[in-house]
Amino acid sequence: MFKLDYEWEWLVLATLVFLTALLIVLGLREFLQLSRSVAKIPIRIHVNGSRGKSSVTRLISAGLRAGGLKVLAKTTGTAPRVIGFDGIDRSVHRLRSASISEQIKVLDSFSKQKPDAVVLECMAVQPEYQWICEQQMVRATLGVITNVRSDHLSEMGPSLKNVAMSLSNTIPQNGQMVIGEDHFSAEFEKVAAKRNTKLDVVMADAVSSEEIAAFQETVHADNVAVALRTCELTGIDRTVALEGMVTAAPDPGAAAFMELRSNEKENTFFNALAANDPESTGVLWSLAFEKTTRSKVAVFLNSREDRRQRTHQLLGLLGDQMHTDLLVIRGDHIPPVLHHDGMEIKIFPASVQPEEVAEYFMNLDDHLIFAMGNIVGWGHEFVDYLRENYTNG
Repeated sequence: MFKLDYEWEWLVLATLVFLTALLIVLGLREFLQLSRSVAKIPIRIHVNGSRGKSSVTRLISAGLRAGGLKVLAKTTGTAPRVIGFDGIDRSVHRLRSASISEQIKVLDSFSKQKPDAVVLECMAVQPEYQWICEQQMVRATLGVITNVRSDHLSEMGPSLKNVAMSLSNTIPQNGQMVIGEDHFSAEFEKVAAKRNTKLDVVMADAVSSEEIAAFQETVHADNVAVALRTCELTGIDRTVALEGMVTAAPDPGAAAFMELRSNEKENTFFNALAANDPESTGVLWSLAFEKTTRSKVAVFLNSREDRRQRTHQLLGLLGDQMHTDLLVIRGDHIPPVLHHDGMEIKIFPASVQPEEVAEYFMNLDDHLIFAMGNIVGWGHEFVDYLRENYTNG
C-alpha cells in the first residue's frame, strides 16, 4: 500500500512539473511572438488618460493617415472598433468579456498588414495592468496621456495624484510622451526621466478657435491639441494633420447634439453620457449652452447601480454648476436630491424601456435635454432610439 501511495505522489509531482514547464514554454513562445510583431511596426502610439482616449485615438490616426502613412487603430471606449487603412470603422466582436490579452492578438494581426503606424487606446484600468499593457505589450515609441480626472477612483484612486501615477504606468521607455494638461506634469516628468523619455505638455490654447470651428462635430480643444502635437512629433505637417482630423468619424459615444422633432414639438438633445466624471461633464455643460438657445433646460441622469459614487458626484453639480428646470433620473436606490426652486424631478426605475423615457421627453417642447451619467448598454439603446425615431420627424 505504501509503495502505491509513493508512486502516486511521484506521478502527481511529475505531472505538475511537466505542466509548469509547458506553461513557461508557451508563455515564452507568446512573448517572443509578440516581440517580433511589435518590432515590425515602426511607429506605435499608446493613448491613455481619464477622458477622451477614444476621440484622441481617432484624431491621431486620421491626422497620420492624411500625412500619407499607412495607419491602423483600435479604440476600446464606448464601443470597441478597429479602424483600417481606409479610415473605416469595423466592430470588434468579443466572445468573452474584455481582457488586456486582446491587445496581443491585435498587435499580431496589425503587424501582418505591415502598417507604418498603429494607434492603440489603452484598455486597462487597474494600475498593474496599465503597466503590463505598455511595458510588456505595446512598448510605444510615443505615448499619450489625455488628462487626469476623478473617474475610476475605486481602481486608481482615491486621490487625483493616485490616478496620475496610475496613468504614468504607460509612459514608454526611450520614447516620447505627450501630456494634455500640466496639473501633474512634475510627477510625469520624474517618471519620464527615469525611462529616458522626452515629455511634451500641450494645452488647449495651442489650438485656435478657427481650427476648432473647422470641425462639424463637437470636439474638445484639448483633445485636438494633443492629437496635433502627436502628429507633429511623427513628422506630419500640422495643417495636413488637421485636415485629416476634420474628416474623422467621431467615436460612437462622443458628445453630440441631436435636433429632435415630434409632431409640433422640437427639442435639442445633447449627448454627454460618455463623460463620466464631474469635470468633463461640467465642460460639456458649458459647451452645450454655447451652441443652442432653448427656452428651458432638462437634465437627464442615466445612473448605474455599480457606479453609485459617480451618481453622487454628478448630482453634486446641480445647483452648484448646473441649473435646470427639470431633472429626470433613471435608476434605483437614488440618493436624496437637493431640491431647488422651480426644479421638477422625475425618476424612472432602472427597468424602464428607452422608448418610455424618450416619449416622456418628447412631450416637452423647446427644451435643451442634457444627458449625462453612463452611455454603456441602456444609454446606447436610448440614444439610438431617439436618433431612429425623432431626428427625421
